[in-house]
Amino acid sequence: MTPPLLGDVLAVACADAFRGDGAILASPMAPMPALGAKLARAVFEPQLLLTDGAASLQNVHGELEGRMSSEKVFDMALGGRRHVMMGASQLDRHGNQNISCIGPYDLPTVQLIGVSSAPGNTVHHTTSYFVDHHNTRVFVPRVDMVSGVGPRRGARDIRCIITNLCVFDLSGPHGTIALASLHPGVTVDAVRAATGFEVHVPESVSTSRTPTKRELRWLEHLDPRRVLRSRFEPNARAHPHP
Repeated sequence: MTPPLLGDVLAVACADAFRGDGAILASPMAPMPALGAKLARAVFEPQLLLTDGAASLQNVHGELEGRMSSEKVFDMALGGRRHVMMGASQLDRHGNQNISCIGPYDLPTVQLIGVSSAPGNTVHHTTSYFVDHHNTRVFVPRVDMVSGVGPRRGARDIRCIITNLCVFDLSGPHGTIALASLHPGVTVDAVRAATGFEVHVPESVSTSRTPTKRELRWLEHLDPRRVLRSRFEPNARAHPHP
């Protein structure tokens, strides 16, 4: 049996993050989360609203479906009818995110993008995270600055954290990060070694699922040369032009 490809596993994990959302605005802020949102819309969330990152609504093929005024966009966001999947430079065990700076705020060693929309995202609507390289520089005991808040600081709903090793949720003690599933071939010890704090591991941990036949057909349509998926597969190459 051919082992599952990590890019496919990540795509369906991102899609599953939007499962059950219905007619809300999906705001995936990276190519893989965007692929997952399109896959969710195509297969099991037909009412999910996809955008071009501004105010145009699109279908899974990138074709224009409609437009929204800026006021409507903010109404949906402030009313909780949005699910954003952000990245993170740092995350701690309480689900606090940092995308602002590394080091002391008054004299950082690295200046990042600032808090951006992270505070409003986490307070007003559902938020998930996608981390493409799971390591102890990202998953830290304490973030250098809180940009996006975790549950203890007032987050509305931190749905999940998807990495190249596993999927986390916030079901640990007192709303802390817990291991939800391991990607095929990854061990609990590997996740622990790549995480800078103690990870809550439940008695039973599932394996992240692989695409169904229908989902795989859609992935081949949405990413025909595996350009998005192959970057997570060191030994794989994007399909050449026919």
